[in-house]
Amino acid sequence: MEVRWTGAEPLRLGSPHTAVSVILSALFGVWSIQALEMNVGKIPFLEAVNGSTVMLPCTYFSCIGIKNLYFSWQFNESGTMQKVCDSTIATEGVEPNVAIYRDRVTFVGMNRENNISIMLWNITFDDAGPYTCFGINPKEKGKNHSAIFNLIVVEELRVVDKTLTIIIASCVGGAIALLMSFMLIKNFTLFVLAKLEEKNKECLVTSSGIDNTENGLSGSKADSKPTPKRNEKVHVCMYV
Repeated sequence: MEVRWTGAEPLRLGSPHTAVSVILSALFGVWSIQALEMNVGKIPFLEAVNGSTVMLPCTYFSCIGIKNLYFSWQFNESGTMQKVCDSTIATEGVEPNVAIYRDRVTFVGMNRENNISIMLWNITFDDAGPYTCFGINPKEKGKNHSAIFNLIVVEELRVVDKTLTIIIASCVGGAIALLMSFMLIKNFTLFVLAKLEEKNKECLVTSSGIDNTENGLSGSKADSKPTPKRNEKVHVCMYV
C-alpha cells in the first residue's frame, strides 16, 4: 500500500552558511549604526571674497570611540585629488601632529571637541572648489568616511535685493494697522450705541411717568389726594 503526503510542503531549513550570513548581516547593520561620521556643518558651502581668510569646518563623531583615527583634507583640483593635510589621532582629546602639504593652510581644529577644521589664508580663485574631509577609524575595520565642503571665491559679494522683502513687510504692516483701526472703530461704535440706547431707555421711563400723571393713573409722580368722605346721616323711621 502506498502512502502519499498531501497539503503544505514541510519547512526546509537553509544551510548553516545561510544562517551565519544572516547573523553577520544583522551584526554588520548594528555596527554600521555606530560608524564614524564626518560633518562639515548644516551649510556645506561658503562664498568668500578673493583675498580673504576662511575656515573650512569639519568634525567627527563615533559611538564606539576612536583609536589611531586617520584623517585628511583633500582638494579636488580639476578632477585630481590633491592632499591638503593629514594626521593620525591616537585618541579623543589628543592634539595631533598635522602635516601640511599646501601653502597658506593652517590646522585650527586642534582636536578640541573632535574638531579637525582648517584655515585658508589670502584665498585666490585657484582655491575655489570642493574640499573633502576624509576619515578612517581602525575600530571599524578600515571603513572610509568623508564629507565635502565647497568653497566659492568671488570678486565681491553680491548685494541682496531687499525690495521684495520690504514690499512684503509693508503689506503685512499695513494689514495689521488696518485691522487694528477696524477693531478700534468697531469698539467705539459699540460704545456710542450702548450709550444712546441707555439714554433712550431713560427718556422712555420719564415720558411714561408724565403720561400717567396727566391721566390720573396710579404710579404717577403727582401727589394723590384722598377723596374726603361725606358725613352720612342715618334716619330711623318708626311706624306706629
